[in-house]
Amino acid sequence: MAVLSALHSISSSANMSNLRLTLRNMPKVDLHRHLEGSLRLETLAGIAHEHGVDLPSYDLDKLRPYVQVTEGYQPDFHNFLEKFRLLRCFYPTREAIERITYEAVADAASDNVKYLELRFNPVALARAQGFRYAQVLEWVWEAACRAQADHDIIVRLIISLSRQEPAMADEVMEAALQCREYGIVGLDLSGDEVNFPLAPFIPLFRRAREAGLGLVVHAGEAGGAENVREAIELIGPTRIGHGVRCIENSDVVRLVRDRGVTLEICPTSNFQTGVMRTMGHHPLPDLYRLGIRVTINTDDPSVSDTTLADEYFLAVSAMGVQMSELKTMVMIAAESVFLPADEKAALVERLRRELEV
Repeated sequence: MAVLSALHSISSSANMSNLRLTLRNMPKVDLHRHLEGSLRLETLAGIAHEHGVDLPSYDLDKLRPYVQVTEGYQPDFHNFLEKFRLLRCFYPTREAIERITYEAVADAASDNVKYLELRFNPVALARAQGFRYAQVLEWVWEAACRAQADHDIIVRLIISLSRQEPAMADEVMEAALQCREYGIVGLDLSGDEVNFPLAPFIPLFRRAREAGLGLVVHAGEAGGAENVREAIELIGPTRIGHGVRCIENSDVVRLVRDRGVTLEICPTSNFQTGVMRTMGHHPLPDLYRLGIRVTINTDDPSVSDTTLADEYFLAVSAMGVQMSELKTMVMIAAESVFLPADEKAALVERLRRELEV
């Protein structure tokens, strides 16, 4: 019996390794990845040394708990957001911003992400040195373009407004509209949906829609299903960041489904923010089987210490998502990108061919 048990364990381990390899090689689309949560730890230490950024420690192992979820971390939405307090210190120069952006795109490409919508808050990048928003938009785009040229990946940018910073939203929005040529395809609302209201941002999102930008709102993560309803009814986004808690209200589930809204689901992040207690209880497969347009994304890969292949692995191994369903989710993501119709059609056709669906 012991021998049989050992053989089963070896077989299971081999199967898991094969699954991981398959998912790593699978072409992917990431619609929900924050630049500010995609910094390599080695780069943080290098920038800190070069520019005198004050850190709790310059030792990577000691620095890690301040900027990444590690053992002993207590899952909680505000604990998760606290990681970004220190991460916002790492944009002291144009060179640093361009390096961080280039590496974020290169890391996605190394995970076989074929299309990435990289979102960021210009305030976070501009504040340290008083850069103009238009400057940081240009620098991020130039670095993204270099990374695209060096790797097999398409990148577009989404500008995030923070619920905590309504006073800055108008100026950020103006910069985004004036810099559309810098790969800007969408407007996002992120931040603390529990303590900061949506209402101040409604006129800005109306202007963004009129200008042809795609709209996405973080909702139904720390806040409940009613936040998803509010976002859909007051702003009308085609995508919701996270949105997993819509499962708590059948009326909201129907609203999401009937409006054809795509959910940008980030499993590891949902666990680390305390939204889900276990991966086995994650509603992603239930939402998919209820007819919701669900996609799988990374959110903040450096903070969460994850890759999109890791997220796919969790969906299959811990949530019971079938490979055929996973491929459909990738296609849903491709169909939900904020690209012009002809470019979207080309991406969809490419992925359909590579996934053989």
